[in-house]
Amino acid sequence: MKKKLLITGGSGLLAINWAIAFRDKFEITLLLHNRKITLKGVKTKKFTIDTIDKCLLVLEKIQPDIVIHTVGLTDVEECEINPKLAHLVNADIAKNIAIACQSKKIKLVHISTDHLFSGRNKLVKENEAPCPVNVYGKSKLKGEQLVQENCNEPLIIRTNFFGWGAEYRKSFSDFILSSLNNGESINLFNDVFYTPIIIEQLCIKVHELVNLNANGIYHIGGGERLSKFEFGIKLAYGFDLKVDLINSVSIKEKSDLVTRPSDMSLSNEKLDKILNFQTPSIDNQIQILKMQQNLGIESRFKY
Repeated sequence: MKKKLLITGGSGLLAINWAIAFRDKFEITLLLHNRKITLKGVKTKKFTIDTIDKCLLVLEKIQPDIVIHTVGLTDVEECEINPKLAHLVNADIAKNIAIACQSKKIKLVHISTDHLFSGRNKLVKENEAPCPVNVYGKSKLKGEQLVQENCNEPLIIRTNFFGWGAEYRKSFSDFILSSLNNGESINLFNDVFYTPIIIEQLCIKVHELVNLNANGIYHIGGGERLSKFEFGIKLAYGFDLKVDLINSVSIKEKSDLVTRPSDMSLSNEKLDKILNFQTPSIDNQIQILKMQQNLGIESRFKY
């Protein structure tokens, strides 16, 4: 019998790709809030989880073996404008899920972010003290803390992922590919660095950690530190698109943006020691993205 996997934030980029990658191995339920989607081989349930009682109720109904908590308000600008909403979504709801999972003795995987540090250091490790520079980072850090305080042995994942998004919310890689395919020029930052990982690889690594009964905080990145500009160039080459449409610009030129860390790169050292496995190169991950396009992954669900 397949184990049951409940993924919150079910209409999001991560949840949908996770369900597609693992629907043959798990009985998956995507927990939806407002949007309705249909994905073959995957169950969906519309339910709000803004209170502990509601979280307990949905766990009682679905009885999952594992909960993947992907709910998050990730728009940095919106978080800054509405810090109360950011705290509700990124911290309070995380606490509710943590309490409910602890009560039901269910394994919790909490998806965090790479926005937790000042940006002064590169390839940061799990033991570096967080120092978020904006409301988004502060609310996500609070979410981590509340999860740890209210649930025994949760698995907390800090990451930055890419993959095929939905029409209603394009991913960063979608934006780049769509623009280049339409012959549109785009500006990408040459001084903002990160370690992106394709969702398929992220999911695989998370489940390997779950199988080892791992807990605590793990950084899962793509293994290569890149600027946003460098990522765009590699994506263009991987999809045989015109690289000269990509302009290299500095984030310092965008004075209207909320402050962001200039370096969000994460070290995979702890992860690689535990799993004894090196992450595929970013070029190989881009080829996986291209293969997914050829298989029509971005058109396999309705909404």
